[in-house]
Amino acid sequence: MNLHHLEYFVAVAHERSFTRAAQRLHIVQSAVSAAVRSLEKELGAELFERSSQRVALTGAGAALLPKAVATLEAAREARDAVADSSGQLNGTLHIGGMPLAGLLDLPLLLGDFHTAHPDVALRLRASSAGSAGLVQALLTGDLDVALVSLGEHVPAGLTVRTLCTVPMALVVPAGHRLAGRTHARLADVGDDDFIDAPTGYGNRDLADRAFAAAGIGRRVALEATDVASVTAFVRQGLGVAYLPRFLAAADPEAIAVVPVAGRPVTWSLSLAVPARRPPGARVRALLDLLDAQMDRYLQLPAGATASEARLPPRRP
Repeated sequence: MNLHHLEYFVAVAHERSFTRAAQRLHIVQSAVSAAVRSLEKELGAELFERSSQRVALTGAGAALLPKAVATLEAAREARDAVADSSGQLNGTLHIGGMPLAGLLDLPLLLGDFHTAHPDVALRLRASSAGSAGLVQALLTGDLDVALVSLGEHVPAGLTVRTLCTVPMALVVPAGHRLAGRTHARLADVGDDDFIDAPTGYGNRDLADRAFAAAGIGRRVALEATDVASVTAFVRQGLGVAYLPRFLAAADPEAIAVVPVAGRPVTWSLSLAVPARRPPGARVRALLDLLDAQMDRYLQLPAGATASEARLPPRRP
């Protein structure tokens, strides 16, 4: 049984679409369709019900899916075992990331990793669904490791190390009534329009929970997936924002960063791996590099706190 065929089958099963599976795998759709047809012919059973509106697993497909995932995991562990024994890392490391300018120098980290392990191909991807999308990619096996922003509860199926925490703050236009204040309350902006990331992004979820806990409604007038757009909209007077302070670099002539009174709400940067298997050789090499030179890669802004937590140790 061809492992690539199983990989394509799993991608279609998770995406419920041949088109999206091909995009996820970075191959043409015809190759995915041909692989699934070949697998169906080999097994003597249809794995998907196909129509112009939907793709759904058949009974045979549903029975195969957990076995296919387990087989792919076993193959990955076998490759890692060989890499461990040889001491020479190769293969591909799939990493999930997000905009971290001013906090973590991800290009420097990956550049150092490439220098130390030139035979490992690095694949970095973001998600239009923010941390929620990266979490899903970890759980489906599309990513080996990801930098994410999570709330208080770690999703089942992940092992997480918190790298640092950063206080949230209000970001307002320079001419706003709160500009120049040493602190403010969330209630002070309850009637303002907000600029925020879409649901699923860590800072958006934190903001939603903070305002809900305070019993304050808010209007999200504009959504943007990158912080540069969020602060640009604030600069133009289109609303205010509630962001981790490292994302809200002060521009005194255009915007002001206002701390929030009371117990601070903190945003966290975490590194996550799937919990169903110990980190493989390539992931462990990346973690070792990060641990050894944390001060070089992590630039803590005012009020931020680094964590000493660690992911699981090496396998014996």
